Amino acid sequence: MMSREGGYVVPADPPKKKGAGSRSWILMDSSGEEIILDVDKYAIMHRVQIHARDLRILDPLLSYPSTILGRERAIVLNLEHIKAIITAEEVLLRDPSDDNVTPVIEELRRRLKPASVNREDLEDGKEFVVQHDVEAGEEDDSPFEFQALEVALEAICSFLSARTIELETAVYPALDMLTSKISSRNLDRVRKLKSQMTRLTARVQKVRDELEQLLDDDDDMADLYLSRKLASASPVSGSGAASWFLASPTIGSKISRASRASIATVRGDENDVEELEMLLEAYFMQIDGTLNKLTTLREYIDNTEDYINIQLDNHRNQLIQLELFLSSGTVCLSIYSLVAGIFGMNIPYTWNENHGYMFKWVVIFSGAFSAILFVLIVSYARCKGLVGS
Repeated sequence: MMSREGGYVVPADPPKKKGAGSRSWILMDSSGEEIILDVDKYAIMHRVQIHARDLRILDPLLSYPSTILGRERAIVLNLEHIKAIITAEEVLLRDPSDDNVTPVIEELRRRLKPASVNREDLEDGKEFVVQHDVEAGEEDDSPFEFQALEVALEAICSFLSARTIELETAVYPALDMLTSKISSRNLDRVRKLKSQMTRLTARVQKVRDELEQLLDDDDDMADLYLSRKLASASPVSGSGAASWFLASPTIGSKISRASRASIATVRGDENDVEELEMLLEAYFMQIDGTLNKLTTLREYIDNTEDYINIQLDNHRNQLIQLELFLSSGTVCLSIYSLVAGIFGMNIPYTWNENHGYMFKWVVIFSGAFSAILFVLIVSYARCKGLVGS
């Protein structure tokens, strides 16, 4: 037994243990009604008429890149955490309890709300507001699949843009700290932020590439016009669609309404993809702007790394100069020690017996010779450019 509460269908009795392949989905149709589904993949495949390989793309346990696939009766959407199946009259979102999916559901509710007028609002004196919402909803005559696709694209672009802004606010102060003081702690912090930026750049690049691929192929964009396909479908296929499980009781009227709307939209031109192209271009520019921000951030990190490497090279050069000075001084002192060692030997020599004052001249001459030799070595190194002037 099932009971409807606030637009949701909830089980009247405690649910039994789910099957191994059972997953949680939320179904939202064009009238704003919502249904929570705990079904396996076979039920989903039967409802939206897609193959198992298409549904496998939405499996969170498998690492599939961002993908937007157009099928005969559905659009398979895999954009980061947004995993959805969009038909001409409904959208199925996977894992509705996920915090990242909740904003998508709220936006869908907001956009689909004008389609259903609430009588309580009329009784409370909110007729003007409701009529304004209805008029706003009538102005957007885009097919339902485009509205759902736009919500998903807007959500993923906003999500990636927010992550980019958060990364920018963390990277710039970290790089400034590293520039002012090179330490192991600051280097490790920048290394972690750079790894996060690399992963985020790859995610943004995948979404951008998918949108670019769609924009480059008119046939792929034409496959996303589900309402157009539904309008040109035979009545037999329409009656087959009405037999799907848990279908809305007004699915027949929805199909006819979608047919009229799609016929008015496409104006009989099946090759016209201008509406979808404008939609994709808008979000392509937005995701491309996010990628440019990450590229600028990477360039700033690379420039900072180059600056740090220059500083380290300068420190190494200073150490080499210091080592050269010390080595030159050691050589000069070795000569002085050699003279002192020679005169310190216990060797008899006659001129020392009557000329004891010779000791001071030997010391003075040896010291002066060592000092002059040190100056000559340093001057030669500067002349050859081995040390700074």
